Amino acid sequence: MKVKDIVKRFGIDRDRFEEYIRQTKIEYKENTFTYEIASINDGQDINTLITDFKQYESDLQRDKVLKEKEADQERARQEKEADQERARQEKAALDKKEALANILITSGFNFDGYTITKYSGYISGDDAVQVERGRSFLGYGGKNMGEGLMASLVVIRRNALAELKEAAYTLGCNAVIGVDFDYITLDPQTHDVLAGGTTYQPYVFGVTANGNAVIIEKNKTIENKI
Repeated sequence: MKVKDIVKRFGIDRDRFEEYIRQTKIEYKENTFTYEIASINDGQDINTLITDFKQYESDLQRDKVLKEKEADQERARQEKEADQERARQEKAALDKKEALANILITSGFNFDGYTITKYSGYISGDDAVQVERGRSFLGYGGKNMGEGLMASLVVIRRNALAELKEAAYTLGCNAVIGVDFDYITLDPQTHDVLAGGTTYQPYVFGVTANGNAVIIEKNKTIENKI
């Protein structure tokens, strides 16, 4: 029986029907030029074949739905895990920010009202800045360094202290004692570009904040009971 007549009679998709036939042991003949299945063995029970094909289609559709459902569930699981991880990272960042903000720093070696329970060792934090000097010509020009230098020192001291706190946090400490600053200045050079003209290389200033990382605990107050 010709395949084109079967698909027309039962209203089924020819490509999927041919795909099903090729998976069975049903004898068929192919079109020499198009390689389509032209006909199947006349002894084949067509009604049974169509029933089996429709069951095959139904099973495929069911498997497709199940796979899509599983894929949706997997996506939902991954999204949930990603949301949980983002929430965990955000909480960790907030906890760290709060912990860093609460780290106490002193140039002394104790804190009133607190007891040092652990010394974790020497730590430091560093930063540096370049301050441009500009250019002069025939002895005139160049920058006034004072204002720019002082503003830069404020910034690098603050950054060095931030690094100092990071170092203390990494060691699990909540305070730093004995804090002081060391300063480094790299002498700038000059470069002659034209007769009578000089380009000034920038000043480089570095600062290191030093201290000892410790863990402190607030002293308990004892109330006198009458």
